[in-house]
Amino acid sequence: MSLIAGLGGGAPTQVAPPRENRSRAYRPLLAPGLVYLVLFFVVPVGSLLAMSLYVKTPGGDLGDYSPAFRWQNYVDAVVNFYPQILRSFGFAAIATVACLAIGYPIAYAIAVRARNLPLVQNMLLILVVAPFFTSFILRTIAWKMILADEGWVVAALHWLQVLPEGGRLTATPFAVICGLTYNFLPFMILPIYAGLGRLDPRLLEAGADLYATPFTCFRKVTLPLSMPGVVGGTLLVSIPAAGDYVNAVLLGNNTNTAMIGQVIDQRFFRILDYPTAASLSVILMVAILLLVSLYIRRAGTEDLL
Repeated sequence: MSLIAGLGGGAPTQVAPPRENRSRAYRPLLAPGLVYLVLFFVVPVGSLLAMSLYVKTPGGDLGDYSPAFRWQNYVDAVVNFYPQILRSFGFAAIATVACLAIGYPIAYAIAVRARNLPLVQNMLLILVVAPFFTSFILRTIAWKMILADEGWVVAALHWLQVLPEGGRLTATPFAVICGLTYNFLPFMILPIYAGLGRLDPRLLEAGADLYATPFTCFRKVTLPLSMPGVVGGTLLVSIPAAGDYVNAVLLGNNTNTAMIGQVIDQRFFRILDYPTAASLSVILMVAILLLVSLYIRRAGTEDLL
């Protein structure tokens, strides 16, 4: 690379490389990531799309299908399993709202109230992430034991006459939503905490100097500045919750609690109805993408797209 001596005998300055060379410098660095995406995302999704259009092989054995372009598979999947599809998104929406109602105060307490208490803040963060050190299935089984008919929760509700005699909590939508809320709550708290952690306390002081009440200051300053964290948290909760099947199986496992993930699991691994399972997977993926796009645009955070 050429060097040009500075005017007046100054130190030599380095000439920047041509713009076209700089624009190509990053391309080799993208190769590993692109290969990974092609092998583990593009190829599986393409295989899923192809399988969703397969047809039953005439005279074939169970699970024997042939390539075709049968778009009727999608219509049949929606007609036969629309209750499970609607229930999945309904459970996910309720669990997301519950996580937001529980997680925002916790994140606010950690990020704002405990800002000047590092030890307390660190302990609270450890308590939030501690469930990740336990298996997802074990945490769900623990909730099954907590809500069991012979458990103390049901006994207390019977004693308070909140739950009728003979009533139960397991195998109900309430149990499934409780499991979803508990298992995905940290995914709501951490993004909101990260957003509130960047909040400049001088903005709150300025609001107080302008005679804003604490509620007005929260509504006008804190909440708008924390919206990226709220949007990120709701996406991290709602997307996996809509496709979850572990909570539906362990805490529900009946026709009133069946979710779309449970149906896909049964159709793929037990009934060997691969086209229907693939069609439901594609429908779930497309529906989530559409809802996420609409939600982000409505929330006013298009930059997250």
